[in-house]
Amino acid sequence: MASSANPQSPAQEVGPNYKPAEQKPTATVSNPISYENVHILPQTPQLIALLTMIRDKNTARADFIFYSNRIIRLLVEEGLNHLPVVGHTITTPVGRTYSGVKFQGKICGVSIMRAGEAMEQGLRDCCRSVRIGKILIQRDEETCKPKLFYDKLPEDIAERWVLLLDPMFATGGSATMAVDVLKSRGVPEDRILFLNLIASPEGVSSFAQRFPKLRVVTAFVDQGLDEKNYIVPGLGDFGDRFYTM
Repeated sequence: MASSANPQSPAQEVGPNYKPAEQKPTATVSNPISYENVHILPQTPQLIALLTMIRDKNTARADFIFYSNRIIRLLVEEGLNHLPVVGHTITTPVGRTYSGVKFQGKICGVSIMRAGEAMEQGLRDCCRSVRIGKILIQRDEETCKPKLFYDKLPEDIAERWVLLLDPMFATGGSATMAVDVLKSRGVPEDRILFLNLIASPEGVSSFAQRFPKLRVVTAFVDQGLDEKNYIVPGLGDFGDRFYTM
């Protein structure tokens, strides 16, 4: 049974900070989530414009792919900000030293098929030669519950930081099972980052409570779920729009 959706998502003026409020349009922004392990991308004009494009039912498939990829890139780059770094001092070509940092430990991506595979290229664009595993979870027609059908993961995944990829997060059943699979392979919960485009408040709240050490990075927490457990206002079936329509 679906949870009742919030009656209205928050709205705010969207635009550069130096513009007065009367010169900025009002747009729907993400619902806030009060969990320390959930990070929502800043609701910038760029992000809201990109989300507007992919939500529009009249957006052509080529444009849907292009603008989705831009959001995915923002998600991956923000996700990388949550990985640990250590100090690293280098020497520049002019002979001066620079005190910087470098990432600590190896990473890999794991996509929840098939929609999660759409996020793989964004990860590859940011992380050269990154290894990517796959998990296939589908609903069992008899029990209506998620069922694991297939997984192929790096053999040393327990030693890596894992970026779990799935664009839509409704009830959270598939993501929950995917995390359970990763943990069964020895991946510590606090080494998993779940990257997601649009989430429901019901799904992300229950997920954050169930996995308090895991970090969620999402672009937008939507209004809620309808009677069919579809995210509203949502954007429809992400996989269909990305791969077939």
